[in-house]
Amino acid sequence: MSNFTIPVGPLHVALEEPMYFRLDVEGETVRHVDITAGHVHRGIEYLVTKRNVFQNIVLTERICSLCSNSHPQAYAMAIEQIAGLTVPPRAEYLRAIADEVKRVASHLFNVGILAHLVGFESLFMHVMEVREMMQDVKEGIFGNRMDIGANTIGGVRYDIDPERIGYLNEQLNKVEPAIAEIIEMYRTNGSILGRTRGVGVLSNAQAIDCGCVGPVARASGINYDVRVKAPYTAYDRLDVQVHTLPDGDVWSRAMVRLAEARTAVDLIRQCLRALPEGPTTATTERPPIPVGEAIGKCEAPRGELIYYVRMTDSPRPERVKWRVPSFMNWDALGFMLKDAKISDVAIIVNSIDPCISCTER
Repeated sequence: MSNFTIPVGPLHVALEEPMYFRLDVEGETVRHVDITAGHVHRGIEYLVTKRNVFQNIVLTERICSLCSNSHPQAYAMAIEQIAGLTVPPRAEYLRAIADEVKRVASHLFNVGILAHLVGFESLFMHVMEVREMMQDVKEGIFGNRMDIGANTIGGVRYDIDPERIGYLNEQLNKVEPAIAEIIEMYRTNGSILGRTRGVGVLSNAQAIDCGCVGPVARASGINYDVRVKAPYTAYDRLDVQVHTLPDGDVWSRAMVRLAEARTAVDLIRQCLRALPEGPTTATTERPPIPVGEAIGKCEAPRGELIYYVRMTDSPRPERVKWRVPSFMNWDALGFMLKDAKISDVAIIVNSIDPCISCTER
């Protein structure tokens, strides 16, 4: 049986963003993989030090499209700690609503792409059709379908009146049964099960060694979710269910995402029922930001997102550093791809929901 090397990328028809994979294969089986990043280094950690604190809200939202709400939220949380700002209760609930709307859309996108890679095009189109309902919610509530601009220092930039609450509830009533139908399809369909069960396995110990987070970790039996372990915004007042599975394969990661999408719908409903009256920002004026440093973290769709901010007497931060969930999950591919078939490589890579925009920050 012949041994050879397959280069994939950095520019490749199967990759939306540039990343280089070198696959050492024996016949049809992958024996080793090397992943090389750095092809489109964006320098955003440098750019944030050239803008003032408030301008960076816009910049951080553009680090990643699917996690676009999580980045400015974690950044704002760190700044609020430094400034001693207390976010109003209504703003906390509105932040949680924005978070969960983005989570549903992000997870459905990933499991939809899985169906496409399997070759189940009708299921792919159905999942994307359901996701489109949440895209309509983002456009109707926030005015944008991707970068929703929900967060600001001290609160949020948007509010919802009874009419928008009614519209949001109507959309949730459509999305929830559709997600349940998709879950049943992924749970029972032979085409999905045949290509995903037992494929790209990541054990619990391997996930811990790699420091995996988010659905990748929870699909390997790691019960960790920032919304529960270190609650922020309104999550300490919500009933957040953490979904885990023990097998750590591609199917498990898809099922965890689908379960979290359904839970996100319930969390939005909880927020709407408990939404208090009051202001949506801590102050109507831009508050002064004193010297200090802080860490803010949240549960992005891909997992734990951590921001470190250090301020001096300048209006611009001296240092902003973030650790994105994709950064650790990339390492797990070394275990997932070992002894996998070449035909399963794209499915396994997609199963970690990779974000090269975040990685190349």
